[in-house]
Amino acid sequence: MSSAKSIEDLGYGFNAYGQLRKLNENGQPGDEPFQFNISDDHQECQTHYEVLGAAITDHIYHLLQTHENLIKLPVPRGSSEENGTFIFVSKDYDKKDVLLVLIHGSGAVRAGQWARSLIINDCLETGTQIPYIRQAHARGYGIMILNPNDNYRQNKAISHSGSSEEHAKYVWKEYIQNTKASSILIVAHSYGGILTVMLADKQKKLFEKRVKAVAFTDSVHSFSGIKVSKHLNKIARNWVSSTALLDSPMKSPESDVYRVSAGHTKHEMTSSSCMDSVFKFFEEKLKEEFK
Repeated sequence: MSSAKSIEDLGYGFNAYGQLRKLNENGQPGDEPFQFNISDDHQECQTHYEVLGAAITDHIYHLLQTHENLIKLPVPRGSSEENGTFIFVSKDYDKKDVLLVLIHGSGAVRAGQWARSLIINDCLETGTQIPYIRQAHARGYGIMILNPNDNYRQNKAISHSGSSEEHAKYVWKEYIQNTKASSILIVAHSYGGILTVMLADKQKKLFEKRVKAVAFTDSVHSFSGIKVSKHLNKIARNWVSSTALLDSPMKSPESDVYRVSAGHTKHEMTSSSCMDSVFKFFEEKLKEEFK
């Protein structure tokens, strides 16, 4: 669904470093960053932030299609953007041997985003999934980006996507399992970890056959109440927020996924800070598979 206003309409733009800045008198991003407090009225400030957030969502969707050459697929199949949502995939995603699936956390974020606060207050590099998409493109992987928080149209639940769980189950059955990928890789941030553990449980046979590695980033899957399977324990790693150096082993419960430091103390920064380690981990798991 298109936002009524673009980021430019709201007086903002992204500079060459991917930082959100107020537009100057020439209509170009200047030096002034986003300011939450635009007045003494907190509600007015919050409304402005939400309107900007919606405009940013549309902007990221646009970047995924125009800069990263991704394609929208409807959820559910046959729906329009008026009554359904969508995921993003790379061209020939369904014909690739390796498929990378990206799943963000809960809240206001949508497909292509890790954290709206980072997009607004830091930059596109840390707040979006674009660096992961580019890494996957460079490695020749197929790419799929889920959109589990887009659940309603005109206050009515979207069919097969009325909740994050519904969305994930539908996308698995209708799109993921119908690809030719023999090796599926998953990056799941925060609540995305709960969706991944759910899929591992509900789609056990196919998941264990085809998912070769899972990178959790500060996942909260331990709150799901679902027992982590031996298979998932074997193929997964959880990069958690910590003051420790990147990849330092962290205390991990025996029955849970092995934890290492994401090299950053902020929850929302973990996906960005550990990305190089994630892809190294994926390559190691793929090599194990083809030994």
